[in-house]
Formats: sequence, C-alpha cells, structure tokens
Amino acid sequence: MATIGTLQRLSAASLSQTLLEAQERATSGDPTIAIIDVRDDDYIGGHIKGSLNIPSRTLDAMLPTLVRQLQDKQTVVFHCALSQQRGPAAALRYLRERERIAGEGGKDGVVEQKVFVLDRGFVGWQEVYGEDERLTEGYRKELWEDGYWG
Repeated sequence: MATIGTLQRLSAASLSQTLLEAQERATSGDPTIAIIDVRDDDYIGGHIKGSLNIPSRTLDAMLPTLVRQLQDKQTVVFHCALSQQRGPAAALRYLRERERIAGEGGKDGVVEQKVFVLDRGFVGWQEVYGEDERLTEGYRKELWEDGYWG
C-alpha cells in the first residue's frame, strides 16, 4: 500500500519535457498524462496548461469520478502550491481509491498508472515556466513578483 514516503516526485523539467513531447505528437485524442491541481483559493496567477483544478476541499467527493475519468491515463501528476501537503495527500488518496476500486473487481481494462507529485508544486513550476505559454495558462507575473505567495 502506498504511503506519503513512497510517493514518487517528478521535477518540473521532466514534466515540461513530457508535456512538450505530447503536444508535438497529439493530433487527436487525449494525451497519456493528466495533471491534477488541488490548489483551493490560491488557484490564481496561472496553472499548468491542460491541468484539471480539483480543489483539495472537494477531492474526497470527487475521487470515484476522478479515478474513472483518469483510468486510461498512463501518468497522473498531482500538485498544489508547494506540493508539501495537499498535493501529496491528494495523490495518496487517489492511489488508495484506485486500490479500493480494483479490490472490488473493477480492475478489468484499467491501465497501469504511474502517479507522481510535482516537486516544488506550482510555485517551483512558475519560476521556470510561468511565462512559457506552451506550458502555462493564465499566468499573472505581477502576483508572483509582488510576493503574493510569500
């Protein structure tokens, strides 16, 4: 069974490379990766392009739906602002929900999945990729420069 200590981390550099490669390949259909942003009221100032915002306060109610929605993805990446609490907790709850559903016989047709936590969260992401419109949407540099998150 997964624990906070066994969760795998993914660097912003690795994620950006994966997303850019997926953009080059994608002519139709969904990419094989899903990014779940669990920021709550701090979900302003930008987000990773193509990510899905599911505020951490609503995650428990959304988990069964989310597991079904992402069942064909090969990779799922969770993050919050810093990926120290909400992101890892969400990834762990997601993994446990997948295990629960599989234990109830729902494993048929479910692809093997790698679940990661984005290292340093969106704060780390925006430092490098905030202004890269291929990778980040809705970026508001002034919010980050003015120490809004500080």
